[in-house]
Amino acid sequence: MNKSQKLKKVQIENVVVTDIFKPIRNKKEYLPIFLESVSAGFPSPADDYLEGRLDLNEYLVRNPSATFFLRVTGDSMIDAGIHSGDVLIVDRSLTPRSGSIVIAAIDGELVVKRLKISKNKIFLIPENRQYEPIEIKSEMNFEVWGVVTSVIHSLT
Repeated sequence: MNKSQKLKKVQIENVVVTDIFKPIRNKKEYLPIFLESVSAGFPSPADDYLEGRLDLNEYLVRNPSATFFLRVTGDSMIDAGIHSGDVLIVDRSLTPRSGSIVIAAIDGELVVKRLKISKNKIFLIPENRQYEPIEIKSEMNFEVWGVVTSVIHSLT
């Protein structure tokens, strides 16, 4: 991602999108993959052989021309597994549905929230009880910018 084209920095409500990147499409990076599952409970005998190679762009990006990577800071989505510093993979070609985690533009500012459509009303729901839902009103300039498809979350 460090060689990706950086688009812009955007300040948003209680979450900051610090970087927006396009995926690199002209270079394949294959990493080793072991297709044997890993037990999260009791250990099982491991098969010590390589099963293939994996390009994370091929695995995580369904529509390359409509996909962006966004880095976020803030804690309004922590209960959805989105933490400060995580990278979101956002597909602008997907149709947002009630329950989707989306990047939305409200009056020119981007937010990451869960979309809720209920009785002809639209809400953007944070996944942290410290924050209130945002009801989209007719006077707001509102657009769903894209649907979050994956989160890249570092454990260190």
